[in-house]
Amino acid sequence: MLRKTLTLLPLRRPFSSSAPKTLTQLQRSSFESSLHTSLTTHDTEQAWKLFRSFAASSSLPDKPLLNSLITHLSSPLLHGDNTPPLKHRLKRAFVSAAYVIEKDPTFLESDTLLTLFQSMKLARAASPALALVNCMFKNRFFVPFHLWGSLIIDTCRESGTLLPFLKVFKESCRLSIDENLDYMKPNLEASNAALEACCLELESLPDAEDVIELMDVMGVKPDESTFGFLAYLYARKGLKEKIKSLIDVSTCKRVLYSNMISGYVKIGDLDSVSDVILHSLKEGDFSFNEETYCEVVKGFIESKKVKSLVKLIIEAQRLESESIDIDRSVGFGIVNACIDLGFSGKSILDEMDAQGGSGGIGVYVPILKAYCKENRTSEATQLVREISSSGVQLDVESYKALIEASMTKQDFVSALALFRDMREARVVDLKGSYLTIMTGLLENQRPELMASFVEEVLDDPNVEVKSHDWNSIIHAFCKSKRLEDAKRTFRRMVFLQYEPNHQTYLSLINGYVSCERYFEVVVLWKEFKEGRTKLDRDLADAFLNALVKGGFFGTAMQVVEKCREMKVFVDKWRYKQAFMETLKKLRLPKLRKRKVKKIEFLDAFRNWVGITT
Repeated sequence: MLRKTLTLLPLRRPFSSSAPKTLTQLQRSSFESSLHTSLTTHDTEQAWKLFRSFAASSSLPDKPLLNSLITHLSSPLLHGDNTPPLKHRLKRAFVSAAYVIEKDPTFLESDTLLTLFQSMKLARAASPALALVNCMFKNRFFVPFHLWGSLIIDTCRESGTLLPFLKVFKESCRLSIDENLDYMKPNLEASNAALEACCLELESLPDAEDVIELMDVMGVKPDESTFGFLAYLYARKGLKEKIKSLIDVSTCKRVLYSNMISGYVKIGDLDSVSDVILHSLKEGDFSFNEETYCEVVKGFIESKKVKSLVKLIIEAQRLESESIDIDRSVGFGIVNACIDLGFSGKSILDEMDAQGGSGGIGVYVPILKAYCKENRTSEATQLVREISSSGVQLDVESYKALIEASMTKQDFVSALALFRDMREARVVDLKGSYLTIMTGLLENQRPELMASFVEEVLDDPNVEVKSHDWNSIIHAFCKSKRLEDAKRTFRRMVFLQYEPNHQTYLSLINGYVSCERYFEVVVLWKEFKEGRTKLDRDLADAFLNALVKGGFFGTAMQVVEKCREMKVFVDKWRYKQAFMETLKKLRLPKLRKRKVKKIEFLDAFRNWVGITT
């Protein structure tokens, strides 16, 4: 039979219809040598041709060569111009393996078989994989089930159905039970896969009971998945008495209840869906996953029972513990599923208001997250106001996410309003959001908003305003050349007893220089001398550069003297050019007559930088 299959695959000439000719020892050695060379050089076509020559003579090559050939054909890693695609090679690997099993299965190594099954899984080739298993059974080639069972299950599952595996499962059970081949016994994973096919695909109670009976005979103990599949089927069939017996023996109620919900949704029994969810809350603090909530929401919405869905949320909220995590609440799960399915979460809130009930903070969080994702920050802020007015406390993480979204959108009004709401709600953890707002305003060059924001939170013990916040405001004003605002902020900073530092003075100096307001630097130097900030090289250079450009050599010499006193190194040569540029702008003869003192300072600075002419 398989020789006929082999002849159907492409070959330059078909097998002869006459009886197969036995290979001479010389021919056999030659073919095996050529096959070895072909595999070594990855010449797939030549290797396949040589194998067919063996098949035509109803013989097999050397065992290691044979297994190397099938492994080669099964490899998903082969590439090259002369290499057939994986799907084509798998057909050849399948035919080769099946031929060997019929001819002499002792030639086929278990590792080779597993490699072939793994590649079939990768290619989602369920039909060939199942055909090969059936060939194994037919020819009584019994490889231990645990070696290949999982691969067949995964291959079937990825192809979209487990039904074909059911036949494999039953035959393996028969071999294990009737022929006492314990190594052919399907494990729990295989038993559950077979049960899944019976319950979720066939929806057949007799078939499911057959699988359970086989598990019992083989001593395979059920787990939560086993009970879950049965729960779905019992709910699907309306067998509530059987469900009660499952509840009594199940240790993992979440899996059980989730499957029950799926079954009830399938038959449109939404009252039972609500009962299961509410009953689960009475039993303990556990939640359903997103998939289950999506099933619930889809069932209610398709049945046009939004009022009943909202009623479920309200009743659930009454049963839930006050300490329950927001994302574990029923309200959160349902509204989040509504949004995932494209149904308006806001309509749930509207219906809740109409019923005069509350679903807790959980119903709001998914809507706020959706608003953030869609950059609808003003609507989110409005909803936060409504939440606050209703007496519900929004969680800190939601506030943070909303503020971040608002700052990203540059919706500063909403961000600041949300921060005020946080303070009014007496949220303690304000530092992160404060930093988010300050950073965003600085990046967007909005120092006036930074200044008013800092003033607003100065007395809040949960917000720590520091000197670097004032520095950021001053820097932003200076960068925008709003020097009066920068000076006003500096005065305010000093008045409130925040200590100016190097960055404060550097920002102001650079700002004054950019607008050629050099006299302001003279004033600033006087204030600097009275403060506690230590002079360093960068600050000294900034002061000197500004004072020389402005022609204030007397003050410049004060900086030089301060540097000597503080032992701060100043590279005087770098100021020669600046001094000469300033000198060109000065009317020295006129200056010598009217401002003798200034000439003295000029000469002193000239001598300091080393200009003698």
